[in-house]
Amino acid sequence: MIDLFYQLSQKYNRILITVIVLVVIGVLYKLLSRFVSRTGERLKLEPHAMNALRLLLRVAAVLSTLYVLFTTFEIPTTVFVGSSALIGAFLGFGSSQTINNVVAGFYVLITQPFKVKDYVRIGNMEGQVEAITINYTHIYTPTFNLLKVPNTQVMNSRILNLTHEGFIKHTFTMGFDHSIPNDVVMSQCIQPAIDEFHAKHQEEQLRKPEAYLNAVNRLEKSFLIRIFIPLGEAKTLYVQKPELMEMIAKRWYDCRGG
Repeated sequence: MIDLFYQLSQKYNRILITVIVLVVIGVLYKLLSRFVSRTGERLKLEPHAMNALRLLLRVAAVLSTLYVLFTTFEIPTTVFVGSSALIGAFLGFGSSQTINNVVAGFYVLITQPFKVKDYVRIGNMEGQVEAITINYTHIYTPTFNLLKVPNTQVMNSRILNLTHEGFIKHTFTMGFDHSIPNDVVMSQCIQPAIDEFHAKHQEEQLRKPEAYLNAVNRLEKSFLIRIFIPLGEAKTLYVQKPELMEMIAKRWYDCRGG
């Protein structure tokens, strides 16, 4: 009876110690995360470096938690390399995608096809990179939503980085029929709209928008409009792009006589 009581007390002591240690790890993680954020802001570290530090801190917290659990309960590490068919199936099918995402996440961080706050197109997805975590790349989309893209999908997609020289270079197309000549469209519709738009938002932009004739076919002609937005200001792009399009369209309708 005494032995049973002793064993139960030992078991509950281990559980209590584990809970306390895990709480301490959680508190330390929160404190260190805040310290990293504040230090990064004070030193003006770039967002991509801050993201990498947070990711490494998160991985360290996870590894520390696993170490505490294994040490406290004396779990043999061979549990993961045993010959059990059930464990093998779990590792092979249940966690393979997660492991691939983790590897892909570190690959993206190291090779840097883009950085945090870059504006990118990944396959048919577009937006500003907000974070690169262990499993996902977070994209702030033109619909003002946060899209989480698995890192393996990022690696397997074509990536177009629209961020250069400290600002976003975003290009969109506008089409017009042949009722008005090309030079009139440019001189009376597009360019005056660009001039008015730039005068209104000059302090928010690094360069004046540009326009080029893109293509002409039997039905219409299209122009490329390029707008320049400061790095990390995707929300500004999402608001100002429709405004410029509306200003151009209004002048187009006026040129056609309504």
